[in-house]
Amino acid sequence: MSTAQPIKIAILAMGGEGGGVLADWIVDMGEANGYVAQTTSVPGVAQRTGATIYYVELYPMAQAESDGGRPVLALMPLPGDVDLVLASELMEAGRAVQRGLVTRERTTLIASTHRVFSIAEKSALGDGRVDSGQLLAHTARAAKRFIRFDMAQAAEDSGSVISAVLFGALAGSGVLPFSRAQFEATVERGGVGVKPSLKAFGAAFDRAQDGDDGEPAKPAAATAPLPQPRHPAVRALVERVQRGFPEAAQDLLLEGVRRLIDYQDVAYAALYLDRMAAVAALPAGDHRLLRETARHLALWMSYEDTARVAALKTRATRFERVRGEARVQPGQVLAINEYMHPRLQEICETLPGGIGRWLMGSTLPKKLVERFTQHGRVIQTSSLRGYLMLRTVAAMKRWRLSTMRYADENRRIEEWLQRIAATAQRNPELAVELAQCQRLVKGYSDTHERGLRNYDTVMRAFERAGAALAPATLRELRDAALADEHGHKLQAALAQHALA
Repeated sequence: MSTAQPIKIAILAMGGEGGGVLADWIVDMGEANGYVAQTTSVPGVAQRTGATIYYVELYPMAQAESDGGRPVLALMPLPGDVDLVLASELMEAGRAVQRGLVTRERTTLIASTHRVFSIAEKSALGDGRVDSGQLLAHTARAAKRFIRFDMAQAAEDSGSVISAVLFGALAGSGVLPFSRAQFEATVERGGVGVKPSLKAFGAAFDRAQDGDDGEPAKPAAATAPLPQPRHPAVRALVERVQRGFPEAAQDLLLEGVRRLIDYQDVAYAALYLDRMAAVAALPAGDHRLLRETARHLALWMSYEDTARVAALKTRATRFERVRGEARVQPGQVLAINEYMHPRLQEICETLPGGIGRWLMGSTLPKKLVERFTQHGRVIQTSSLRGYLMLRTVAAMKRWRLSTMRYADENRRIEEWLQRIAATAQRNPELAVELAQCQRLVKGYSDTHERGLRNYDTVMRAFERAGAALAPATLRELRDAALADEHGHKLQAALAQHALA
């Protein structure tokens, strides 16, 4: 009985990336060059638009004939029994390692280093992104050989798709017993997009042949030049940052100034620096408190209200980005449809404070507005009517400082800064953790309400514990609040520390 084994290949790709085409290319190449080939696929919805595992086995026809029959090939990859894994994205490579498909003794792993964030990463209340550096290091340790580079960028540069880049990297790796000419003939037999596919194939082949198994060394980043604004008032703010604050925090402060001028105006950015000057005077030891407060104060002062959302959706840079992502060609028409569902709360918060509070406390007018806000509506931002409608909402930022929402947010910001100042006097480490609690307050509509509810819960626990609260405990409460939107983990953490 023969002990010969087939070549076992697993391909992990997301929807629309051509994973099926790549599997078909491998099968076609094998069958055209004396191999029995079989492919199967198992679609999944584990993340993004659904990740699919394609599995290919290749067995030499000559060996099959000497064995007296056709081989029986497997339908699914088994942990520890795969020769070659191709992954269209870095997280997919990590999933292959997690499933046991990649082994140190046997498996060659070919993967793209770019990221398409998973649903769990994007829906996290905080920064839910997996650390790409750790993911790369873990994956490299698991594989016998790891060939990786940004294949999405390579596909973009060649005007092709990532499956052609993976096919070229596979050829350049030398793992399969086929020549470059046999690989290229397979692409040509496909007959669709041959020229860009061969261009992508060639670039990836050369990259895999380089033998560095990774990204090329990047030159050290040059120090960013200091901004030289022409507007006198803006220039005065930049000079104030350079003269009045430690160099270690100037990058964040300048970004905060830029963000708040864009959000409101120069006077609003000056208010930001006034508040930061008070923080800079605190006895906090190192500059961590100043940097963390600078970062989170700028984010909080640029909270997302309806005017901000409308402004972001109608920017020229956004239209350019969408056109680039959709790969709109000359002569093609792009339509952008926005789903909007403003609630009564957001409408009242956009109005001047007195009018907003009157509407919230009214009976008949409130019911009338709620009737028209029960269902969302679609607005075509790319149309003149839709664009002008959102620009009108964006222009309402001129009244932002008189709105009910601003009064509420400003009160919370002042209370937060007062807590930081009082805490820094006795426990600078705890003050740093307190500054980072602003991460809980973000977004708009339901997202903002949930975050604010968790923030208020953590602040009540902070006030209850007082000086006895350890920095690590506050960090644990904050992380628990960011772990789930319903607050169950936060309540469990509060109960654990007797702070419920």
